[in-house]
Amino acid sequence: MEIELIEKYALSEKSKPKSLFSHVGIIGCGSTGQSITLMIASKGIDVIFIELSQQKIDEALVEIAQELDNQIDHWGMTATDKKLIMSRIKGSLNYADLSPCDIVIESVLSKTREFSRDIRQVIFERIEKHVSRNTIIATNSTTSVITELASVLKYKDRAVSLHFSTSTKGATLVEIVKGIHANDEVCDNLRKFTKLIDKVPISVEESPGLVSVRLGVALVSEACDLLMERVATLPEIDFIMKNGLGLPTGPFELADKIGIDRLVRWMDNLYDEFGDKKYKPSPIIKRLYRANHLGKKTGRGFYEYDDHGNKIKGPDDDMSSC
Repeated sequence: MEIELIEKYALSEKSKPKSLFSHVGIIGCGSTGQSITLMIASKGIDVIFIELSQQKIDEALVEIAQELDNQIDHWGMTATDKKLIMSRIKGSLNYADLSPCDIVIESVLSKTREFSRDIRQVIFERIEKHVSRNTIIATNSTTSVITELASVLKYKDRAVSLHFSTSTKGATLVEIVKGIHANDEVCDNLRKFTKLIDKVPISVEESPGLVSVRLGVALVSEACDLLMERVATLPEIDFIMKNGLGLPTGPFELADKIGIDRLVRWMDNLYDEFGDKKYKPSPIIKRLYRANHLGKKTGRGFYEYDDHGNKIKGPDDDMSSC
């Protein structure tokens, strides 16, 4: 009797059903892009990121691996977990490699609102040339207006703003902005995606800065005013906000975590948009920015940090004398 191979009845690779959001693309893999990449890849989803050069790809992969090593050192995962996550992350120079992606998230660094709009629109057009009709095109920018970015697309209903909160460790929220053109199905699928990666989707109206950035920069700005008025010292202000209001980090610690340069970009963009003086960077922030004291990433901002990013305590950090 002839025995037929069971493989004959198996589904071919092409005919196998494809789950929604099995592949995600990221444009730009700096610090924010890396955080988003890790959020997604750690949930079993393949991620491909696009960078400008092979050197930048290699640097991003090294930094991602170092972050995973840090989690291993703190018992946050095993070496096997790291290997699995890294196997899901690929870097590329070619936008054509985004073709299997269900969603592509733009996360590039920009210096001004005008540059931000122009470069992001170019990126949106490049993405659309290589992805399917149903692929969602998103920006992680908070100070760019998604309706304006989507104006260059053939299918404007696919574009949304999808802001991941990466400034605070363990943050679970994602702000979703529909814009004028996006349809309800796209937003429904986005909510499914955010829940798939264990995040909480929050729908907000289209407005530069959304909620998190507008309130975040206002908090840092007011803290700087308090410091200049000598109402309290820098560590005292942080201590009060953490222990008095229950914030996970104080405003100055938050600024160092975000990055002073990034904070300045946010504030300049919001000031250009609204013309309100409350968004102008404080002289203290400008002084740090000009000195290239950008926070944790340079080892010095409002505070000083060691090579591992841990804050170096000074004599004023002891609150026991208060």
